[in-house]
Order: sequence, then C-alpha cells, then structure tokens
Amino acid sequence: MSMAGNLRKVRGLGAVGGLRKVARLTRRRRRVDLSHPARSPLGSSVVNCVAYEEGARVPVEGDLADAVEQVRKNDDGFVWLGLHEPTNDEFAGIAEQFDLHPLAVEDAVEAHQRPKLERYGETLFAVFKTVCYVEHEELTANSEVVDTGEIMVFLGHDFAVTVRHGHHGSLGPVREELESHPLHLAKGPSAVLHAIADHVVDEYLNVVDAVQADMDQVETDVFAEHGERVDPGRIYQLKRELLELKRAVVPLGRPLLELADRPMRVVDPEIQAYFRDVADHQLRAAEQIAAFDELLNSILQAHLAQVTVAQNEDMRKITAWAAIVAVPTMVCGVYGMNFAHMPELGWRYGYPLVLGVIAVACLALYRGFRRNGWL
Repeated sequence: MSMAGNLRKVRGLGAVGGLRKVARLTRRRRRVDLSHPARSPLGSSVVNCVAYEEGARVPVEGDLADAVEQVRKNDDGFVWLGLHEPTNDEFAGIAEQFDLHPLAVEDAVEAHQRPKLERYGETLFAVFKTVCYVEHEELTANSEVVDTGEIMVFLGHDFAVTVRHGHHGSLGPVREELESHPLHLAKGPSAVLHAIADHVVDEYLNVVDAVQADMDQVETDVFAEHGERVDPGRIYQLKRELLELKRAVVPLGRPLLELADRPMRVVDPEIQAYFRDVADHQLRAAEQIAAFDELLNSILQAHLAQVTVAQNEDMRKITAWAAIVAVPTMVCGVYGMNFAHMPELGWRYGYPLVLGVIAVACLALYRGFRRNGWL
C-alpha cells in the first residue's frame, strides 16, 4: 500500500480542515513528542507532513502526492515529512514518491547505522546518531549513562524526509524554531538539514557536560582517603558508556566537513557557512570525549596503583606481626622439647627469665617495625 493511500485512509491530510486541525493540536501541545510512546495522530508512522513556500506553512488540499505536486508546480517550496520508526510497507510509497535509492531506504528502515553522508543522484542521505543523558542518583557498575537513537534525513530539491529511531530526539522543537525564522527556512530543505545537525550536536555538548559530573564524582571517590575501596566496575561502566557516546560523535565530523566545504546542488551556499559552525561544535565535543577517555584511563591506573599499595601495606603488617610471633614460638618450641639436660631447668628464676627475654625481644621488634613504618 502506498503512503498516499495510508494518508487518505487516516484522512489526516484529506482536506485543508484536517491539516489545520493537526496544526492547532501541535500549537496546543508545544514541544511535546507526539510520536512516542503513542503512534502519531496522523496514523501509521507519520509524525507530521507540512508544505512550505517562502519560509511559511501553506495549506495543502489532498494527500502527500498533492502536496508534492503543489510545491513542484509553484517551484518555490518544499515538503517536510517526518516519520518515526516506519516499517518497509509504510515507507514503500514514500520511497516511490520521492524516488529514493533502495540502499538508503533499507538503512533508514533498519537503522543501526554509523553517522554518514551519502549522495544518490540528486538526493542526499544523512545519518545522525542522537544521544540522551540518562539520569541516575548514583553511578553504579550497571548504571546506564547514555542512550542513543538515530535520525535519517533524505534531502532533495523540494523535499526533506526525516526518519527517527529511538525514544528521544523529537524534532518538534526543531520545527518550531525553524518556523520562527522564515527567512532561514526560505532557503529550502538544506535549512532543515542544518537545523537537525545543529540540534543533534548541541545535545552532544549537553550530554558531555552531564557526563563530566559523573567523571568528577568518580575521580573524587578514587582519590578520597579510602579510594582503594571504590568499585572498579563503576569506572569500567563509565568507560563503556563513554565509548557509546564516542561512536555517536566522532564519525559525524567528516560528514559535517563535507557539508561545509563541498558544493552540493541541494545545499544552499549560504547554509554551508552554518555547517562550519556545527562542525566546530562537533569537534569540541569529540575533543572533550577524547580527554575524558584519557582521564578515565589515568583514574583507573591510579585506582589499581592504590589497590597495589594497600595490598603491600597489608603484607608488610602481616610480615611484621609474623616476625614478632616467631620469637616466642621459637623459644617455647625449644623449651618444649623433652630433654633432661637443658639450660636453667633447675633454676628457680629460669621461667620468669625466659618470659622476660621473650617480652623484651618482641617489644624491640615492635618498636623497630613501627619506626620503619611497617606497623
């Protein structure tokens, strides 16, 4: 079944009144993710479908095909279609409508892609990894720190199709922000691509700042008075979560540089300057993550060194006490042998003398070990 048929069935875009009704619903529920956990009010996986001309929304009579035909007829606008986790059947009609490449369609439906930028004829296909900081009262060996999702963007001369995967990263705030700047939105679909990239990278910086608080807490605990008692699982868990964040942030650098420097037909030249700013922010986030990784390695090594020092101190104490106990053990062992002729066996003060010698020897050993820091 085509996407046009789906939209007719739910009658979300069947008339001007239907589109206005959805628009009013969106205005009443500002900055609310309508696509999760419930399905879109438009039915199927469609979150929103809007036509723009000269940076402003325009009413559309009919379905998706009519909206596309309208903007192409006027040759001064584009359609922005937003989807959330569509199935192959739901996406088939959209792919046919916009002549999307099958490989890119497969990536968009299946998800689990690395950040990248690909060109298929006159269409750009961009993949962004979204990240979200997971709040937790205390970092443990099983705490989830970073949650990831994906946003795929198909960009053409007169359309932008966004496909979102995951429980966060709603594009509602991005759409609202863009619509409040019609001059920027009038530059076409590339303005949508820039807004999404800027939104995703800003979230990178926010998550990096939140992760730094966890880093500071772990560092404080490790270098506390009893830092050797810190669970090393906390450090490993934070390092694993940092690796997840790194996989989202670092690969995006090259696609952003291509968008900023390489001329592309579907990207407005004025928008390319904005991509340079986004690339700078991405580079800053990547550098911070690399610094966190090195710092975590140093914290882990310091913790292992503390554990080793603590173990050495324990072994020295055990050795010192063993040496002290060895003196009475040796003396008592000698006098415990059943021989008839041994020194001082017949002397009245022999027993107190032996006890005194043992006490003096043990005290001398104790003072010597204390002086050398073993006890």
